[in-house]
Parts: sequence; structure tokens; C-alpha cells
Amino acid sequence: MGIHRYFKSLSDLENLFRCPGKFKYQDHSVAAHSFKVTKIAQFLGTVEQMEGETVDWKILYEKALNHDYAELFTGDIKTPVKYASSELKGLFSQVEQQLTQKFIREEFPTEFREVYIERFKEGKDDTLEGKILSVADKIDLLYESFGEIQKGNPEPLFLEIYEEALMTIILFKEMKSVQYFLNDILPDLLQEKFIPHDQLSQMTQNILSQKDEQGQ
Repeated sequence: MGIHRYFKSLSDLENLFRCPGKFKYQDHSVAAHSFKVTKIAQFLGTVEQMEGETVDWKILYEKALNHDYAELFTGDIKTPVKYASSELKGLFSQVEQQLTQKFIREEFPTEFREVYIERFKEGKDDTLEGKILSVADKIDLLYESFGEIQKGNPEPLFLEIYEEALMTIILFKEMKSVQYFLNDILPDLLQEKFIPHDQLSQMTQNILSQKDEQGQ
């Protein structure tokens, strides 16, 4: 019992790979994902701050760094499965929180338990920091799936993941950082050479067109 088990578990996140069971040209660990999401969240928060929003950086960094720690107990579940319905998503979240709290209560000294229960709870909420986390998480997922599409991975799952990630990002289109991503970053991504270029470009344009029609 003790913080030793927690520190040791951080190395386990390096060996826990995302999207298991599917052929991938490049594996991405949960540890690497958490690092990338934190860096992306930092940039999105910078955009929001420059646009006049007040960002609580301590909360944002804690949310981003800790958001997938619970996957140590459940493993990574493919996005199309995990988000197939709001009921299923809620069930996964409940199980993750229960297992994480159990680990904290069994391994953490008493004086740290409540602090870490709070840090490891679901970070994607209606606060600005929670919204930034939601977007940053999907941007990294978008890039992971794009990397496989770009390399010619024939697995259709990655097109599904790309589509779901982009559609979720668009749900936050009122945010200045999301507008920046859609207007300044996404076009650069689509200029990259990849296969199948036409299919992915058309899918992206269809999703963006739906966004514009809904906004009217």
C-alpha cells in the first residue's frame, strides 16, 4: 500500500495501447496520448485566453494529464463502441470511476485520497477547461486516425474514428479555439499527401457543410 503502487502504475500506461486488436502502422500508448492531449489543451487554452476568456490553468492541466488514467483498469475501448449510446458511455464512465476510486482508497494514504478522487473524476464537464479537454482529446484522436489513413491503412475503423472525432469537435464550434482549429489547422492537415485523399476530403467537407447548415 502506498504511493509506490501509483508511481509504478504510470509505467503501465506506457504499455497500454490505444485501439487494441486492430492493425496499425503506429501504436499510441495511453501515456503518450495524455501528454499530447495536455499539449493540445495548452494551445487551445492559449487561444481562448488571447480572445479574452479566463482560463484556470491549474485545473486545465490536471484535467488533461489525468483524463485517461482510469483506462489502466478498463483498457482502451474503441471510440465507436464506447460512444454508441449515451447509456453505454455513462456505464463505462461509472465503471471507470468506481475502479479508480477503489484503487485510490486501497493504495493512497488517507490524507491524499480525497484530493486524488477529485483529480481523477471525469474532467469533461461544462466548464471552459472541461470543454477544452473534450476538444483536445478529439483532436489527438483525429490525428491518430489520420496518421493511419495517410499511411494507407485499409481498416475502415479509422475513417469512422476520424468522422466521429471531427463531428464531436464541431459540437464546440462556438469556442474561439475550435474556430481556429477548423479554419487554420484542419485545412493544413488536409493538404498533407495521403490515401485515400478524395474520400477523406469529401467526408470532411460534408461534415463541415452540415455544421454550416445547422448554424443557419
